[in-house]
Amino acid sequence: MSDWLHVVRGDAPLIVAMPHVGTGLADVEPGFRSPWLARRDADWWVDALYAFARDLGVTLIWSSISRSVIDLNRDPSGASLYPGQATTELCPTTTFDGEPLYAGAIPDEAEIARRRARWFAPYHAALAGEIERLHARHSRVVLYDAHSIRSHVPRLFEGELPQFNIGTNGGVTCDPALASAVEAICAASDESHVLDGRFRGGWTTRHYGRPDRGIHAIQMELAIRGYMDEPETPTEANWPPAFDPARANRIAPVLTEIMKACIAFATQKA
Repeated sequence: MSDWLHVVRGDAPLIVAMPHVGTGLADVEPGFRSPWLARRDADWWVDALYAFARDLGVTLIWSSISRSVIDLNRDPSGASLYPGQATTELCPTTTFDGEPLYAGAIPDEAEIARRRARWFAPYHAALAGEIERLHARHSRVVLYDAHSIRSHVPRLFEGELPQFNIGTNGGVTCDPALASAVEAICAASDESHVLDGRFRGGWTTRHYGRPDRGIHAIQMELAIRGYMDEPETPTEANWPPAFDPARANRIAPVLTEIMKACIAFATQKA
């Protein structure tokens, strides 16, 4: 749709949104103290991991803009999604590890509003439009918000993150049958999983998930070790590692079954 906003349309009642795969810093780059730090917390290679979904007729939407410029999965009002827990803002001022992103002044209200209008609003207008398009054809539509993160981020969570982190905001954003189907697929794999653990679903899942209206939203946060040879400590010399097809082959069949389960749920009679 543009040089930074991308939509691949399918006809199946499933949308895979990838708001954090981008690494573009646009006109904000000069303000960052380190372009590498400003890109480090991207959901690396998630678009490559889910490329198979095109063959299932799934609609894909993603942004090429870095989450450090503006986080497309945060509440646009600036309200925290996880009160009392460490997190990053709509226009982040620190990395996941708490390192400052800016060499000088952080974004003020006017700059946040500019970024919100320039990137946040068009992304969500496109996403809402795709939901509306598919909902006109199907009584149910599933929005699957795809993410990944390093396995160890002590500031955000203790210990090692499970491989599959399913988020439904405590069962609010989708029918329990859909959450159960996704959880069962993860449980049948050899990998760890959790439902509504540390990552219960971001703004996208919470905003669009309206099961009573036939819109079912679910977030999947993957531990990045599932498809990358993750170093113990990321440095500018070793991060990001390349996409590892051999590693990805362990979880790709699970993700494929999840995609199929989402479509099956959406196409069954309510």
